[in-house]
Amino acid sequence: MSLNIDQIRGLFPVLHQEVHGKPLIYLDNAATTQKPQSVLDALSTYYSHDNSNIHRGAHALADRATRYYEETREAVQEFINSKESAEIIFTKGTTESINLVAQTFGRKFIGKDDEIIISTLEHHSNIVPWQMLCEEKGAILKIIPITESGEIIFEEFQKLLSPKTKLVSIVHASNALGTINPVKKIIDAAHEVGAKVLLDGAQSTTHLEIDVQDLDCDFLAFSAHKLYGPTGLGVLYGKREILEAMPPFLGGGEMIKEVTFEKTTYNVIPFKFEAGTPNIADVIAFKSSLDFIKGLGKKNIKNHEDDLLAYSNELLTSVKGFIPVGTAIEKVSVLSFNIKDMHPFDVGVMLDANGIAVRTGHHCTQPLMKRLGIDGTVRASFAVYNTKLEIEKLAESVAKIARIKNK
Repeated sequence: MSLNIDQIRGLFPVLHQEVHGKPLIYLDNAATTQKPQSVLDALSTYYSHDNSNIHRGAHALADRATRYYEETREAVQEFINSKESAEIIFTKGTTESINLVAQTFGRKFIGKDDEIIISTLEHHSNIVPWQMLCEEKGAILKIIPITESGEIIFEEFQKLLSPKTKLVSIVHASNALGTINPVKKIIDAAHEVGAKVLLDGAQSTTHLEIDVQDLDCDFLAFSAHKLYGPTGLGVLYGKREILEAMPPFLGGGEMIKEVTFEKTTYNVIPFKFEAGTPNIADVIAFKSSLDFIKGLGKKNIKNHEDDLLAYSNELLTSVKGFIPVGTAIEKVSVLSFNIKDMHPFDVGVMLDANGIAVRTGHHCTQPLMKRLGIDGTVRASFAVYNTKLEIEKLAESVAKIARIKNK
């Protein structure tokens, strides 16, 4: 099925504006995707017609809000193919999902001299929580090295594994380079030594088909705002038996069955991990973004984005002074690059003057940038509403900037 991109673009109000007198070309989708009108309408409808706290009310509005909230949980279950909706926990984002695992699973099951493995490709949110845990527990953090092209060295990962390995926490697709890691092989190898595996799916869930049962991952963390959904909302998937063995993350309402001054009995999953009034409106609106993706088809979206990535590589590699960063064979639609003798921020500002929105800097992956020997990159990242014409405008602008520098 070929997608009607013009029709799809018509669903996104934010795309139809000018920036600095130029039509907006939004290529910062790895940071956050734009939202279709259906998501905006869902937010408005909730606050206009259904606004109520969930689970605890006996009145009609509370019943409706609760039903819509739990329908989103079921939609997420279908989206990642978990066994049951109870394995889906709503959080503030990928960062909180990872921290939840660190502060519950980590504190209970990881001790002195135990080992945690991450990779050189990780976002800071999949580095810092494990550093904090290791410092507290006396555990050891090990790092999987990568090649110059930005791919993990699987043989080196295998050497790091040992009976002391309790957790492997790995990014599925790099936000900085677009590299897709061989997570199925990683999970299988980790399980052979008895380790659990957390996948950072912040980037992969928007581009790749995700089946947690087929992957056999123990945890998956991702964010709604990378999936054409609202900000401030994330998901943590965990296998039932592991979630049930973990202590609560936060204490308060909803995560309890009974409270006395002597003792508190905790609720069942997923509610055990959802203390207090949750982000009801954004959870409900998130279903509209999942419906949007489902309607287009993940495979169709990926094919379109892959075409854009291939086209951008074709046009930009011929530009004098263009330096690609991250040339893995398997990638999502992220193009990271530099211009010879130019700071990434300067390139980003000049692109912005032409109405082109990209991300510049280290992309919260400072250890990765250090490994590659650079301060940062310019990152163009593509979504389903981007077009080949926008790629051509990007290439023209980059070529002009490079010529100015090299005069």
